[in-house]
Amino acid sequence: MHIPSEMLNGSICPVSAALAVTGIALATRFATKSANKPDSLRFAAVAALIFAGQMLNFPVQSGTSGHLLGGVLASAVFGVPYGVLAMALVVAIQSLVFADGGLLVLGVNVFNMALIGAGVGGLLHALLLRRGLHRNVALMLAGWASIMLAATACSVELALSGTIAASQVLPAMLGVHALIGVGEALVTLLLVGLLDSRPASSGSWKVATPFLGALLMATVLSPFASAYPDGLEWVAQQYGFLKESAPLFVAPLADYAVPALGDSVLSTALAGLAGVLLVAALGALLARMLRTAAKPSLAG
Repeated sequence: MHIPSEMLNGSICPVSAALAVTGIALATRFATKSANKPDSLRFAAVAALIFAGQMLNFPVQSGTSGHLLGGVLASAVFGVPYGVLAMALVVAIQSLVFADGGLLVLGVNVFNMALIGAGVGGLLHALLLRRGLHRNVALMLAGWASIMLAATACSVELALSGTIAASQVLPAMLGVHALIGVGEALVTLLLVGLLDSRPASSGSWKVATPFLGALLMATVLSPFASAYPDGLEWVAQQYGFLKESAPLFVAPLADYAVPALGDSVLSTALAGLAGVLLVAALGALLARMLRTAAKPSLAG
């Protein structure tokens, strides 16, 4: 779902960047006013878990793979504003440190995965719960729908940029992502269940479990993730718009590898470890800043 810079042209990038900045600003405002602010360490640990989960591509069909988006997961655990901010943090680090989605399309990817994946997906989850759906059913439906909505947005962006006709890309993207969405639904249900399976009093468990899970995924499991192209790359290959060009800047751990170690298990594991620690550190800092920003208004 990470769109590379080479796939988009024209005004779609600056327009999406403006929408992404506006959405993040609104999410920040609502987060500072939220009465249920997450613990900073828990926010950091779950954000790191989502980052690590996105490293684990699973095979789908016909040489295609998918991976966790995590938007509904983040919003179900934190609430929608914090869910959006967690996803935006993950997407930004993926772009700047790992060259996963280009710098010029960072706004597009934040819009698709944070604002739509966590924002719209999270609101849909809340709506389904209010309509009386069982908690597990609501989670799975919202998780699946978040993938389909993000895939639809991606298709529209590609069509508007002139990369490929909407009549071609939309059915192709929705077809493959309908299957990826099933994986998203199941993984979301599993992880939310694990994260909420202990009493609220066990605060240390609520931090240790997602953080240790993130370390396990990033360092042990990620080197053995599926090498098949993800849904977007597969569609791009089928229709001939998968291109490569020189990056705007050289990311330090491009393609989730340590340059000195090449393409090896150790290289992927160390890059994953660095990513988990970086997301956790910045996530904790972000959550603390949001708590601090809210104190003056509470005092008043």
